[in-house]
Amino acid sequence: MGGFFGTVSKAACVADLFYGTDYNSHLGTRRGGLATYDADKRQFTRSIHNLESTYFRTKFEDELDKFTGCSGIGIISDTDAQPIIINSHLGRFAIVTVAKVLNIDELEAELLAQNMHFAELSSGKTNQTELIALLLIQGRTLVEGIENVFRHIKGSCSMLLLTEDGIVAARDKWGRTPVVIGRKEGAYAVTSESSSFPNLDYEIERFLGPGEVVRLRADGIEQMRKPEEKMQICSFLWVYYGFPTSCYEGRNVEEVRFLSGLKMGQLDKSEVDCACGIPDSGVGMALGYAEGKGVPYHRAIAKYTPTWPRSFTPSRQEMRNLVAKMKLIPNRAMLEGKRLLFCDDSIVRGTQLHDNVKMLYDYGAREVHIRIACPPLIYGCPFIAFTSSKSDMELITRRIILELEGDANKDLDKYATTGSPQQERLVEVIRQRFGLTSLKFNTLEHLVEAIGLPKCKLCTHCFDGTGCF
Repeated sequence: MGGFFGTVSKAACVADLFYGTDYNSHLGTRRGGLATYDADKRQFTRSIHNLESTYFRTKFEDELDKFTGCSGIGIISDTDAQPIIINSHLGRFAIVTVAKVLNIDELEAELLAQNMHFAELSSGKTNQTELIALLLIQGRTLVEGIENVFRHIKGSCSMLLLTEDGIVAARDKWGRTPVVIGRKEGAYAVTSESSSFPNLDYEIERFLGPGEVVRLRADGIEQMRKPEEKMQICSFLWVYYGFPTSCYEGRNVEEVRFLSGLKMGQLDKSEVDCACGIPDSGVGMALGYAEGKGVPYHRAIAKYTPTWPRSFTPSRQEMRNLVAKMKLIPNRAMLEGKRLLFCDDSIVRGTQLHDNVKMLYDYGAREVHIRIACPPLIYGCPFIAFTSSKSDMELITRRIILELEGDANKDLDKYATTGSPQQERLVEVIRQRFGLTSLKFNTLEHLVEAIGLPKCKLCTHCFDGTGCF
């Protein structure tokens, strides 16, 4: 997915920029980049680093002195190198994007046919942020250019532009990814994650609406494009992506996770000795479940963080599986002989669940019950690439549907329907496959209730196939 941070201040901005960008590290693992603009020197400064074998702070902290000026943008990216710096008829600007462009090959061919060229080929393929920049500069104004991006891409795109006159922030036309503005004395900031703000003394000013475009200066905000009426913000932000202290559309991540677990605990008839969370994203739900069920919360698994920073996730799936196992250490004293209920955010491929369940039984668990914070994932995500699968067949649900039906695409609407015989059968097969005492998924209805927004404003495509291009 990725996350960005930008700030424009009456004083030097590099400290806020550095730490604010770092607070987006849980959203990306491939590249990190910073750019500042020094108005006195009329100079942009940029740096980009590979984060696949380390994390953001270690790459940038030794070179911060070279960044000067009172405005800057930063990115933690799951795609290619950014920021890109452009000089065009719209002026000079640096751009970062949080985007997923599904039709990149088609757009690349169109731009090449217009005698455009691509220079950022460090990964051996077209850099989607450069492609977005080329679409943008086809407009007569920045707003026209951003609207041109919205018209042409399929997927999602939010962006920050560092210009010679402040920062222009634009949220995805459907609002699939969040953009929030913060304010403190003498400065404004804009970011994907509101958790970037508290330790830098920013207060949330407001959330950008879908398709809204604003310009931030040190002394104020100028609206350049009004928001769209319709929104489809990703519901998985609250389930998995979001940091616990972050808020999207005014709804706190930890609160939503807690409420989801509380509801499941109140309705659950299983007899268990305690509730536990699979760290990190399962903890909030487990705390809610424990309260709703009236059982203690125990930390039977701990996450080892000293050498496994939250930003470290290898690019290869085999290594991701290994790292997922290495990060989590079981506590035999809290497991042995217990009827344990574990809460986790989701089941994608099932690899990590298989390893975790085997580990729990090996360490003496008497029973293992699993509760999942969201409904079964039936569809791959085409909008922000949560499920990075190239094929829906990488989802454990679709592989099981193929086994059951002989066709991985048969009756998907029924498998996605809460309480249907097809969904109950699917869940039972997963339970048996992993040797669980019981397995339950949160319902879509309860997840929407916990988030607290109308379903029409949420993208729930990965659960039920709905969502707009």
